Amino acid sequence: MYRSRNPALNDSTFEKSAYKGAPWWEDYESNMMTIEGVAEKTGLLLLITASTALATAFSMPESSPLIVLGGIGGFILAMMIIFSGSKNPALICAYAALEGLVIGGLTWYVEVGLQLPGIGIVAAILTFMILGGMLAIYRAGLISWDRNLAIAVGSALFAIIMIYVFSFLGAITGWFQVPYIHGSGPVGIGFSLFVIGIGALCLVADFDFIEKGVERGAPKQLEWRAAFGLMITLIWLYLEVLELLAKVALASRR
Repeated sequence: MYRSRNPALNDSTFEKSAYKGAPWWEDYESNMMTIEGVAEKTGLLLLITASTALATAFSMPESSPLIVLGGIGGFILAMMIIFSGSKNPALICAYAALEGLVIGGLTWYVEVGLQLPGIGIVAAILTFMILGGMLAIYRAGLISWDRNLAIAVGSALFAIIMIYVFSFLGAITGWFQVPYIHGSGPVGIGFSLFVIGIGALCLVADFDFIEKGVERGAPKQLEWRAAFGLMITLIWLYLEVLELLAKVALASRR
């Protein structure tokens, strides 16, 4: 059984029974999923996200409500796409656009609010360096996505999600706070490095999903699903790298 820690990419995606009556399952020659197709669609989604991010950043602080709109709207769309198994390009492109609102607003806040100009570009470069590095390691056969790695990454992801959920609940209620993890001290920086490491391993799961899809002759429409799953990981990684850089910069000011 295929195991992925990305909720958008799992074994049921490859089950023909999930797409009864879909003609593209029968025409393998002209409608097969390809790595190039996934790369093209991922590139398009990245372009959409970057465009809305830049538009939001350059219109801040007037456009600050868009951060909330992008966060809530992006989450709702992501849940719809994940649980419905949708491969609708319009929905997936809309998700990319909404996430761009969040990225643009948060990047502006870090660069202007914390007086760290240029940190967004550095975070983007580092994110793509992580992507390229993990792809090279995966293609060289130095790491593979197996059951043990899936369990380890899944357990770490669950712990990270629980920490963030409790941190968020504590922040909005004011009843408690999760100490250190968002600070610029050694614990906060170490936590960010750990999360980025787990995010990098999630890229391995995404690569494995794409490779398995190509090997199994998955339909071309699943390229959108694969690109969507890869975008989830990349957006998460960018935000974590941005936070890490901010922590390091603030720590250096002491």
